[in-house]
Amino acid sequence: MADFIGKILAFVALLAFLGVLMWHVPMIDLGAVVVITLALVAWDFFAPRDRT
Repeated sequence: MADFIGKILAFVALLAFLGVLMWHVPMIDLGAVVVITLALVAWDFFAPRDRT
């Protein structure tokens, strides 16, 4: 459970950082990079893994 909470906190911190970046530099191409970055991070954090 602590691992999941750590993942959530890291994701929220990244989201906050990228949100501030997008707020101060509102460009379409930067927005696309931010969306792709968040999608890849969410996939890496929350995708089920084989625990062998």
